[in-house]
Amino acid sequence: MGRIKFPKRYVIVILTFICTSVCYIERVGFSIAYTVAADAVGVNQSSKGVILSTFYYGYACSQVPGGWTAQKIGGRRVLLLSFLLWSLTCALIPLDPNQIVVLVVARLLVGVAQGFIFPSIHTVLAQWVPPHERSRSVSLTTSGMYLGAAMGMLLLPSLVKFRGPQSVFLAEAILGITWSLLWVKYASDPPRAEQIKATAPSFGESLLPSRGNQKVKVENGGHSNKSAQMGQIPWKKITFSLPVWAIVVNNFTFHYALYVLMNWLPTYFEQGLQLSLQEMGSSKMVPYLNMFIFSNIGGVIADHLITKRIFSVTKTRKLLNTVGFIVASFALMGLPLFRTSQGAVFCSSVALGFLALGRAGFAVNHMDIAPRYAGIVMGVSNTAGTLAGIVGVDLTGRLLEAAKNAQLDLTSSESWRSVFFIPGLLCMFSSLMFLIFSTGERIFE
Repeated sequence: MGRIKFPKRYVIVILTFICTSVCYIERVGFSIAYTVAADAVGVNQSSKGVILSTFYYGYACSQVPGGWTAQKIGGRRVLLLSFLLWSLTCALIPLDPNQIVVLVVARLLVGVAQGFIFPSIHTVLAQWVPPHERSRSVSLTTSGMYLGAAMGMLLLPSLVKFRGPQSVFLAEAILGITWSLLWVKYASDPPRAEQIKATAPSFGESLLPSRGNQKVKVENGGHSNKSAQMGQIPWKKITFSLPVWAIVVNNFTFHYALYVLMNWLPTYFEQGLQLSLQEMGSSKMVPYLNMFIFSNIGGVIADHLITKRIFSVTKTRKLLNTVGFIVASFALMGLPLFRTSQGAVFCSSVALGFLALGRAGFAVNHMDIAPRYAGIVMGVSNTAGTLAGIVGVDLTGRLLEAAKNAQLDLTSSESWRSVFFIPGLLCMFSSLMFLIFSTGERIFE
């Protein structure tokens, strides 16, 4: 019986899926471990917000350099070096809330290292994956973020309880180094024949939708080709393009809501609802598991609507983005009204799940409007999303500290109302902007 050959590009996609999962285990793990350690020594909420947001400063600074470096020396090498840097940082840095400078430097280093990861992943996938498989491949890879967050919420509170907060750092370092070894063993640069196949504009083109006699193509996985060198990028047109701004604003809002919940939901459960994360069992992972499921559902629905020509690309993007963000906005604003673990888990699950569904709108739209410059638009958009992490995580800490100074108990819903109303209102505004200004047609030739 012949041996079934497993294509190497599938191995690469699976490894990048595991990669994003491990990265988000680290992010969720730090917020859980640091919250416990900081509360034990009486760190105020504003100071917690500063430490939790420090990661995003490093993350914002390294995304563009990460893409440039990946293009120069190869995404495979940059991905390995980035993983080793943040893994060693986790292994060597003590989790002591009183050593503020050490923690700030450590989180900046981890942020810088992880900022190189996603541009490198896109570079690797563009080299290996042909156009007609890219939507599914990218969807699976990015959904690893949410599965990682779910696993972190499920397993790490128990690890903190039985082994202490520092054990989370060590576990994350072991995961990072293990993945690095797998990457060294199984990853490689694509052979020339495979790379030509993956980057050829016509490969798999017949499986993509067309409008009239014009094929809608994904060129080079959203990366610039030879005719799109830095000197020819239409920066002015990109800067003043309303469809681009629609993508940027929605990316900002998505990550504002995601990062606020990722970093402050453990505090809300522990202090707002007086619940033990460890005793909540598997229910605390449901919001992130929901994101994993809805992210993939959104991609399947979008591809079905477009390829079967049920809706145009424009209507499909607007439909999924609007449904996702509007439902999420109501769930976010309703979250502080529920005072039980079941209610809080339900609301946060609906909010994050439908935000993930909305990614089938704004997060893919750069490929529609600017296939040649999709990497540039993605970089601008992702930078805005990272800034949302800085603003949202830090602002939330300040809002909670202000509530305490106003003699409000953090167990009261009033203390948390503004925390969740802000992203809820942003979702409404962003969905309206996308509905009015976005398009699924190519506007950059």
